Amino acid sequence: QVQLVESGGGSVQAGGSLKLSCAVSGGTVDTLCMAWFRQDPGAEREGIVSLGSDGSTYYRDPVKGRFAVSKDNDKNELYLEILSLKSEDTAMYYCAAEPHLVLGSTTVCAMTLVSLQYTYWGQGTQVTVSS
Repeated sequence: QVQLVESGGGSVQAGGSLKLSCAVSGGTVDTLCMAWFRQDPGAEREGIVSLGSDGSTYYRDPVKGRFAVSKDNDKNELYLEILSLKSEDTAMYYCAAEPHLVLGSTTVCAMTLVSLQYTYWGQGTQVTVSS
């Protein structure tokens, strides 16, 4: 059973930056398709970026340039760095994971930002940006 634990959120002023972490257990980041989502109360969960087990990335267009995803295979962690924070970035941030598909000698991730495509979720870390 894959377990995900996010950390690194907090209260920051607009213009600042944060680096969120997602610690993975019960699986390894090099066999998981992973993603970051965020959600405001009363709003739908919004995909930010997906990261394939091979390191490929897919960003939702509006966040390109300010958000950067990375992972550390040795630490088995996923990261999301957010630059030039804006008040509209205030949300609960979640990491999500889905085991990659193995097709012969190839591994495949859907690279999707549809929340239903991910089985495993962390509890979230709150980011609050004040202007």
